[in-house]
Amino acid sequence: MGTIICQSCDSTIAHFEDEKVSILYSHSQKCPSCNATAAEEN
Repeated sequence: MGTIICQSCDSTIAHFEDEKVSILYSHSQKCPSCNATAAEEN
């Protein structure tokens, strides 16, 4: 089991299947937490 974490806000973006437990950090437009914050600022 793996987890993709947003680099900007440290929230979980997605989970994926893997042979070992792993955490990947990403900066993407798919983060619901960052998208909600950006929408509130506009």
